[in-house]
Amino acid sequence: MVSWRSLSAIPPSTADDVRRETERFAALLDRCERLRAGGLPFDELSELGRLYRGHTARLARLRERDDDPAAIRHLNALCVRAYSFLYVPPPSERSLRTLLLVWLPDALGRTWRVQVLAWGLLLTGIALGGALAWRDPQSLHAFMPGGAGYTPDGIDRLIASPQARADFLGRGSVPATINAFFGSQLFAHNTRVGLLAFATGMLGGVPTVLLHLYNGIVLGAFAAIFFRDPLPLDFLAWILPHGIPELTAITLCAAAGLCLGGAVARPGRQGRRRALREAVNPALLLFAGSIPLFALAALAESFVRESALGTAPRLGIAAVFAAGLVAALLSVRRFSRRVPVDAAWLGELIAPVRGGSPGSGSAPRP
Repeated sequence: MVSWRSLSAIPPSTADDVRRETERFAALLDRCERLRAGGLPFDELSELGRLYRGHTARLARLRERDDDPAAIRHLNALCVRAYSFLYVPPPSERSLRTLLLVWLPDALGRTWRVQVLAWGLLLTGIALGGALAWRDPQSLHAFMPGGAGYTPDGIDRLIASPQARADFLGRGSVPATINAFFGSQLFAHNTRVGLLAFATGMLGGVPTVLLHLYNGIVLGAFAAIFFRDPLPLDFLAWILPHGIPELTAITLCAAAGLCLGGAVARPGRQGRRRALREAVNPALLLFAGSIPLFALAALAESFVRESALGTAPRLGIAAVFAAGLVAALLSVRRFSRRVPVDAAWLGELIAPVRGGSPGSGSAPRP
C-alpha cells in the first residue's frame, strides 16, 4: 500500500476512510477483471461507478496540488483500470462473430440508400447495354473488354448462329484441379474489380458510378445475344448461379465507394475530414461483406458453370442463392428496426461527477 503524504493534511478518521475506499476500489477492480461485466452483480457494478467518479475527482485535486507523486501514480493506475473496464469493450465483443452478426448487419441497415442507388446504377447499365446490343448487335464489339477472352470473330459467330450459342453453353466435366485453379483466378479478378469500385469512391464517387454502369452495360449487351433465342433457359442456368453472388458482391463494393464519395462530395457542416471518418467504417464493412460473396461466386463459376449439371439443378442452385440473399436482406431490415436495449442505467453509473467531466481534467491520463 502506498503511503500518501497528502493524507497527513486531513483528519485521521477521514484519512482512514480514504484508505479503505481506495483499498475497496483496488479489490473491486481485481474482481471485475476476473469476472468481467457478465458475472458482476449489479450492486458491485454500481459501487465501481461510484468509486470511479470519486477517485477521478480526487485524482484531479492531487494533480492540481502536485505534492504527492506516489499517490498520483497509484490513483492514476486504478482509474485507468476502471476506465478500461467501464468504457473499452472486452475482446469477445470485437470477435469475428460480433463482426458478422452485429457490425455488418448494422452497416448494411444504415447504408441501404446507397445500396439501392448502386443496384439502380447496375440495372440501368444492364437495360442500356441490352437495348443497344439488341438494336445494333455489332455494338457489342465496343462494349466487351479486350481482356475478357472473346475475339471479334467469336462474338460475330455468337450473334449470327444459334448453334454457336448452344456450343458456347455446352456442358462437360472438368478436372477438379483445373476448376480450383480457375476459381482462384476468378476470385482474384473479381476482388480487384470490387476493390477498384470501392477505392475510387474517394474521388467523389464519379469513377465508382462509371465503373458500375459499365459493368451493367457489358452484362446487358452480352445477355442480349442469348435472349435472341426463343427460351434462353440454358443461358440463365449458365449465368445465374455465379451471377447472383457476384453481382451482389460488386454492388456492395460500389455502395461502399458511394459512401466515401458522398462524404467527399457532400460533407455537410461537419467538414470533409469528419464526414470521411464516419463513412470509412461502414464502407469497409460493406467491402468486407463482399469478400465471402466473391468466394462463393468463384466456387459456383468454377464448379457449377464448368460442370455437366443440367439446367434444372443449376436453376435450383440459383434459386437457393436468391432465397438466401432475400432472407439476408429481410434479416438486416429486421435488425435495423430492432429496438435497442435500454442501457441508460449503466451510463448513469459511469457518468462524471457534477461540475466535472473526464474530458475536463478529471479523467486519468494513462
